[in-house]
Amino acid sequence: MTNPLSNIRTRKQALRQRIIAARDELTPTLQARLSKEIVRQLCSLAAYRTARTVLGYLNFGSELRSELWVRQALTDGKQVLLPRVNRAGRHLELFGVKDLDNDVAPGAYGIREPIPERCRHFDAPGEIDLILLPGVAFDRTGGRLGYGGGFFDKLLAHLPRRPVLIAGAFALQVIDEIPQESTDRKVDWLVTEHETIRCNLGRE
Repeated sequence: MTNPLSNIRTRKQALRQRIIAARDELTPTLQARLSKEIVRQLCSLAAYRTARTVLGYLNFGSELRSELWVRQALTDGKQVLLPRVNRAGRHLELFGVKDLDNDVAPGAYGIREPIPERCRHFDAPGEIDLILLPGVAFDRTGGRLGYGGGFFDKLLAHLPRRPVLIAGAFALQVIDEIPQESTDRKVDWLVTEHETIRCNLGRE
């Protein structure tokens, strides 16, 4: 008898491989141009404009150049948080950053992370107003396919209140349906180079 959960995870892994391969086909020049447009639209969201404390991430590989969003948030005077992987506990720790050129360095999995000696540990997760989530693929209902580690889903499950969840992705990363597990969290807004999709009508 087939295990439904195992089947979902097998489908997810096949999707990851397909979408990442397609994303890798984008030239660096095109990635940069599309990222700039997506970040411009992300920063035009009312939820972003009114947010005071935001959590983002730093891109790696062929991801959306989320660094552009982080730099804009710093320019806009927001309190900007970035995650650092705690390998022993398999969870994310959050740190405030002020200077991307000096406050981060390659860490777990080669992704740039806050340097603890230079950044303040953030221990008030209830103050986070908005989170920019990474992802391999998304659907129009807000379904999100991550990289399989579950780090952000675990973080979201432990927040005392739910911030607005947004994501930026290239249009080729939007598919008809993301296989969902009970621990998966959906985004409220999804922005591509072509459109801004309001996924959760109950959130502003």
